[in-house]
Amino acid sequence: MSGVAVVGRQRLSDLGGAGGAGDGAGGGGRDVLKHSDGPWLRAAGGAESLYTLLGPVKTQLASAHEGVVTGTVGLEALAELGAVRESWQRRIEAARCECGSLAGKLRAVARTQGVTDETVKSSFARVASGTGGQ
Repeated sequence: MSGVAVVGRQRLSDLGGAGGAGDGAGGGGRDVLKHSDGPWLRAAGGAESLYTLLGPVKTQLASAHEGVVTGTVGLEALAELGAVRESWQRRIEAARCECGSLAGKLRAVARTQGVTDETVKSSFARVASGTGGQ
């Protein structure tokens, strides 16, 4: 799921100028890459969903461990259980933070790609029109 696809064949003159180098008797088409922000935005939404779903997990884990101590005083396994629980709490919080951070980064990629697409399109329009950025 890359977010970029070849969407068709297009002549250079179709990119904004008349009678460009892509015109010719044979049609001279070139593949045109078009960015789609859909996959990036769906991935951002998925990361946000995971962030939200992980929110109550630490509390649920704590609730699940309530009462475990009763009747197990003196067992070595109890200390191990506490260490494992703390480890999972750290991992859950780290995953939650990563998901929250990732959502914003994925949206930024979609925005950047859109700006890049427009910049490239306008640069081809200058070439096709013969101004070449002069």
